[in-house]
Amino acid sequence: MPREKGEKVVATNRRARHDYLIEDTYEAGLVLTGTEVKSLRHGRASLVDGYAYIDGAEAWLDAVHIPEYGQGTWNNHPVRRKRKLLLHKQEILKISHKIAPGGYTLVPLRLYFSDGRAKVEIAVAKGKREFDKRQALREKQDKREADRAMRTKNMVGE
Repeated sequence: MPREKGEKVVATNRRARHDYLIEDTYEAGLVLTGTEVKSLRHGRASLVDGYAYIDGAEAWLDAVHIPEYGQGTWNNHPVRRKRKLLLHKQEILKISHKIAPGGYTLVPLRLYFSDGRAKVEIAVAKGKREFDKRQALREKQDKREADRAMRTKNMVGE
């Protein structure tokens, strides 16, 4: 049976880009059970409360909600459990050195299948303060208004 090609996004964490300043992103594999994979293939997951951390020489993803598989039996997986992230040792060291001083955290941005394998994109991020969020929102609105004004000007000129 041929493996599926391309990328299929299961879940994204849009709130993370609003709440955090994203510094670096990394792609990591996930250690999953069979019913978790089947549930993900149905496109059911939530990254909202999820976070990642490094414990010794291993990276872990915690509090990510993958609902139980509907046709699963008594061996269905726990909904929110610790899942091991598959990263190279050099990447784990690099990440741990970035978050060690404090003020930085590991946030999952999206969960997807890449060529049939479950992957998660994690980011080294720094929390935004309330005024930073308001300023980013204001800049976004100003840009949108400027684009709208340019578009109407170009339509009138034709």
